[in-house]
Formats: sequence, structure tokens, C-alpha cells
Amino acid sequence: MRIRTLTGAVAAVLVLAGPVVGGQAVAVRTADSAAPSGDTRVLTYDTGRAGEFASAVDRGAAVWNDSVDAVELRPAASGEAADIRIVADDGWPRAVPGGLGSGTVYFGREAVADGHSTVRIAAHELGHVLGLPDRKPGPCSELMSGASAGPSCRSARPDAAERAEVEEKFARAPAGLSMGPM
Repeated sequence: MRIRTLTGAVAAVLVLAGPVVGGQAVAVRTADSAAPSGDTRVLTYDTGRAGEFASAVDRGAAVWNDSVDAVELRPAASGEAADIRIVADDGWPRAVPGGLGSGTVYFGREAVADGHSTVRIAAHELGHVLGLPDRKPGPCSELMSGASAGPSCRSARPDAAERAEVEEKFARAPAGLSMGPM
């Protein structure tokens, strides 16, 4: 789904292959060789309090980055205020959205102790911050079915409908603004 990655590689080949002006190769800058386009909303997340789940959160964010174009999740730089805070605790995983693209994810150890996939938990809870509701009960193929799919479910990828819903929500949201509490 990530067209930017593919087109960035194509752009690099084109830069190396041509054009030539006055005997020198001229670099051609494309939108894909720079930062994400204006249509991509960059959201930052902070795993400073995620404990042993920081790696799972990074992998869950990567799932969303590979699945949608409207949003890119990046770790917050040191000292930067993050859009999304991740906090490990002993309860059940949950998200408290502060608006579209912001909020706190509580990465509860209880679900991990029950055998649920840490990457699926991370992707699911980030899905709430991206505007998706729980859809329970549901099959393993639906990320937002969450724990109702059972602890044997390892699928951390949003299905086509979930991807389309995130794309549509962020396409409608004004740049730089959240849509308010969900």
C-alpha cells in the first residue's frame, strides 16, 4: 500500500540515470524523495513509558505505515511533545483518544499474560487513536475485533474496510487539527 516507498526508489534510479544538461547529470527532486506529501498527516508517538512493549509499538506503527497513505506514525524526537503517548500498565489494553490522531494508549499486561499478540495489541490500540471503534465480536481478519478473535489470532494488519475508514477520516480532517474526542 505504501506507494511512496516504491516511487522513492524509482526516483532514485531516475536521478542516477539522467537527465544530463551541459555534460553534467542534474538531480531531479520529486515529492517522494522529500518528506511525506501534504496529504500525509505525520503523527508522533512516545514510548518512553511503554516499558517492555516499546518494540511492539514500533512494529504496530509500522503496520499502519505500510497499510495507509493518509497517516505516518513516527517516534517523537527527544523533548518533542508527542501526539500519542504509550503507557505500560498491569490492566487490560485500552486507548483514550484525545481527538483524531491524538491520545494515550495503555498497553495492558493482562492481555499479554492471556497470550494475545503484542504487535496486534499495539496496532489495534493505535487504530483507536486513528479513529476506529471496536468491532466485537469479529474474526481474526479484522484488526478492530481485538481480543474477541481469541489469543491465537496473530493478524496485526487492518483489513480493507479498516484501511479505507482511516484514509477517509484523515482526508476529511482539517490539517493540524484533531476532530475532537471520539
